[in-house]
Amino acid sequence: MKVLDYQTLYENELLEGIIPFWLKHSIDSQHGGFFTCLDRQGQVYDTDKFVWLQGRQVWCFAMLYNQIEPKKEWLDCAVQGAEFLLKHGRDEAGNWYFSLTQEGTPLIQPYNIFSDCFAAMGLAQLHRATGNEVYAQVAKETFLNILAKQANPKGIYTKQYPGSRPLKNFALPMILCNLVLELEHLLDPALVEETIQKGIHAVMEEFYRPDLNLILENIGLDNRFSDSFEGRLINPGHGLESMWFIMDLAERRGDKELITKAKDLTLSLIEYGWDSEHEGIFYFLDVKGHPPQQLEWDQKLWWVHVETLVSLLKAYLHTDDERCWEWFEKIHAYTWTHFKDAEYPEWFGYLNRQGDVLLPLKGGKWKGCFHVPRGLYQCSQTLRAIATKKESSLYQD
Repeated sequence: MKVLDYQTLYENELLEGIIPFWLKHSIDSQHGGFFTCLDRQGQVYDTDKFVWLQGRQVWCFAMLYNQIEPKKEWLDCAVQGAEFLLKHGRDEAGNWYFSLTQEGTPLIQPYNIFSDCFAAMGLAQLHRATGNEVYAQVAKETFLNILAKQANPKGIYTKQYPGSRPLKNFALPMILCNLVLELEHLLDPALVEETIQKGIHAVMEEFYRPDLNLILENIGLDNRFSDSFEGRLINPGHGLESMWFIMDLAERRGDKELITKAKDLTLSLIEYGWDSEHEGIFYFLDVKGHPPQQLEWDQKLWWVHVETLVSLLKAYLHTDDERCWEWFEKIHAYTWTHFKDAEYPEWFGYLNRQGDVLLPLKGGKWKGCFHVPRGLYQCSQTLRAIATKKESSLYQD
């Protein structure tokens, strides 16, 4: 297919398939917020509400309103989700719970800082759409709280015995690289630049290991390698997702060297994580080749492949490295063949190693209205930019 054919495919899937599915099936018109536990046809199979998925869906519909078209139904969807979050989502200290009942009663304590991250992300994007200063205030307060807790994200809810094997995890520094841009309009410019600098350093200097040309999921507080289950863990999807965050930051700074480094690391992570026998990208791997602790290590997950497509397209846009386009077409074929449901809207989330559907759900505790729509949007926009660049190049020639 030509670049613009891909662009049309991704855009149509987003606007005609994915978004109508969530609009039709996920809104709780009785209590507010979103149902995310949806079966293959979109029927609700569990009414618990997971705060990080609530925030993600607020972000998604506010983003669509801001970036694609100011549709009232998209804004209404985001606003009612945000109001549910503001009413029920936080404890008295401003920490965001992990999950709630349908009515909004807390179920699981605020142990997971990613609830905070995506609440802030959703509210900040919605502030852009509405100008509502309450959304801005809570988003900013939450972001500052995240920064204050980043050295000990789980706080009193951590299972780790103090001091025995202190490790830091890749996920939060990675998320902050993207989150800070979502809240940039609400933050002091100096804090934005400081957060960006720290995020790039953490991802590309601390968790990235030049000797492996890979990103570790956990490292010691002194940045040393830990020869343990956690220290040997590679999550190819996390590394690949982080690369498009880094490329966005590098583009902002005009740092071509950093873009090239992120492109090269994208290719290295794909080659390392690719299942040469059954295709697809592994969920977890042990950097020394030992059996991973996670029993789901060889599953193929939707978000891993969607985020990989984004990173490959951004890498190709910025560097013209044909290997990125070749991998894009290969992973596109796998993703659209295996994760896209040929009969009903939205995509499957979980495949076994062989590529067969493990769970026919379209949403649950971990999968909601986020990676697929965000990925389709990012791919569509990047494909459009690639096509424009190619057209401009031909014209100049």
